[in-house]
Amino acid sequence: MSKGLADNWDDAEGYYCARIGEVLDGRYTITAHLGKGVFSNVLRAVDESKTEGEPSEVAIKVIRCNDSMYKAAQLEIDILQKLSGSDPENKRHCVRFVRHFEYREHVFMVFESLAMNLREVIKKFGRNVGINIKAVQAYATQLFIALRHLKNCGVVHADIKPDNVLVNESHNVLKLCDFGSAMFDGDNELTPYLVSRFYRAPEVILGLPYSHPMDLWSVGCCLYELFTGNISFPGRSNNHMLKLMLELKGPVPKKLLRRALFKDNHYDPMGIFSVVEEDPVTKKSIRRLVRDAKPTKDLSKIFTRDSDMSDGERKKALQLADLLNQIFNIDPEKRITVLDALQHPFIVEKISSASDGK
Repeated sequence: MSKGLADNWDDAEGYYCARIGEVLDGRYTITAHLGKGVFSNVLRAVDESKTEGEPSEVAIKVIRCNDSMYKAAQLEIDILQKLSGSDPENKRHCVRFVRHFEYREHVFMVFESLAMNLREVIKKFGRNVGINIKAVQAYATQLFIALRHLKNCGVVHADIKPDNVLVNESHNVLKLCDFGSAMFDGDNELTPYLVSRFYRAPEVILGLPYSHPMDLWSVGCCLYELFTGNISFPGRSNNHMLKLMLELKGPVPKKLLRRALFKDNHYDPMGIFSVVEEDPVTKKSIRRLVRDAKPTKDLSKIFTRDSDMSDGERKKALQLADLLNQIFNIDPEKRITVLDALQHPFIVEKISSASDGK
């Protein structure tokens, strides 16, 4: 790609400098700048020549002008086309991919536009207290339907977090978005930093093979956050993440550790967990062995702390705790499957009418 020509419409880092009112591809009038990520910036636009069944307001993801990002965008488009093509009725809760085009040496991806993401929902309606259990149940159901669709299409998302889940204006429909880190299952390369840290499954941190169960772990973290308003595993590092996971689930099974590629970062040669802490005096990192990694956290207690809960809410909260305990299994092979999650009492049993508040 010749960078010289692009200088007029790109910034120094290769982001497209869009102007409000600018028309892209002869049909999309830009109305707002929605945000910027490592790989792209996102615009809101109105489609002046939409065909029937297509959205009139769209979100356009503009990939940075860079060879490796161009290549990554082609994979993302393949994945989006597979997911959309396998969901003609738009019922699988993955954001609708409309089309893509190239312009001024950038790849532009056009999506339906949704009102806000789950991070904003938590901030607006449930900061530090969470949202009501009925909404958590509805969102959980839709997220599991999205995961089932991904699994059926052989796709691993690899970056599920509240920021990458969009919600419509009525807050009753949710869509999984941002497939920029996604891969077809089988193309999985072991790296300890895949997925945003708070939502990263233990198999990624330990260097074990990962697949669809990794996405389910991330969804579990989102559900915890929706219900409590707090992050489930707010680790400062991979080592701290593991420490928090062990506080909930107890020690990592020995057979998993034997196969873990990155175990030496977190365990001594005898297989004892080694916490990395900062020495308060020297500020240097020191290692402390944790010989007795018994669980100290109990989701059932955390979820039923609210004394104002009705009996119906308490029952539902305990069901959610049970579901998350099965999602937060350190061993990905023993983690509940998405099909079983969809049949879990938390999902299938209605909430008694007295239990709407929180």
